[in-house]
Amino acid sequence: MDPISDLLTRIRNANMAGQEKADIPHSNVKEGILHVLKNNGLIKNFRVVKDNKQGIIRVYLKYTEKGKPVINNLKRESRPGLRKYVPVDKIPQVRTGFGLAILSTNQGIMSGEEAKEKKVGGEYICSVW
Repeated sequence: MDPISDLLTRIRNANMAGQEKADIPHSNVKEGILHVLKNNGLIKNFRVVKDNKQGIIRVYLKYTEKGKPVINNLKRESRPGLRKYVPVDKIPQVRTGFGLAILSTNQGIMSGEEAKEKKVGGEYICSVW
């Protein structure tokens, strides 16, 4: 299975179940995606927990005062069978600015807005709203 799809699915399932946290196998790409989600206020926090294998990322999910998840949907855009690359002038605007596009660029993983500011394009990993 695709590791990024696994990350998004675990977060989606934990949100739907109303769980406080989700445990995900560690990788540097997943950590980069979670940094973007945290910086944009979509998750509370995350922590890398060491074990004798590859490690675990513990993601602390964020909910509104009414108990609804802050993340309503996560969609994998570029996948192993069909990669999507976008130039800087074609970076999509998710949900007319209420969503977040996450890109993998040559300067690291960043949001679509950061990529526009730095004038770099890249692989369109996922969209979150």
